[in-house]
Amino acid sequence: MKEKIERVLDEIGIDYRYHHFETMEAVPPPFIAWTTPEDANFFADGVVYVADSNIDIELYTDAKDFELEQRIEAVLARNNIPWRKSEQYIEEEDLYEVLYETNGGSFNGRE
Repeated sequence: MKEKIERVLDEIGIDYRYHHFETMEAVPPPFIAWTTPEDANFFADGVVYVADSNIDIELYTDAKDFELEQRIEAVLARNNIPWRKSEQYIEEEDLYEVLYETNGGSFNGRE
């Protein structure tokens, strides 16, 4: 799944890492961190029938960037990946975070 997610993120054209950048590889904004915060398994009667994960794509910018958000949304749409979007300002970092929540199942079948 990691390779499939990162192929989609490559289309956006900005730096990204899983979870975070190490101090020595830090880049200036904009950048993306993606995570798998929890599973989204389908199960019944004590059996997991479909193992899946939720995926968060976190965009960090030092100024609100509507055009970049539109580019990300176009990439997700082109790859048939549904998403939910939320936003917050992280005062202690002086960064905007735009969160795209999606599901790993959206990446199934990607070559």
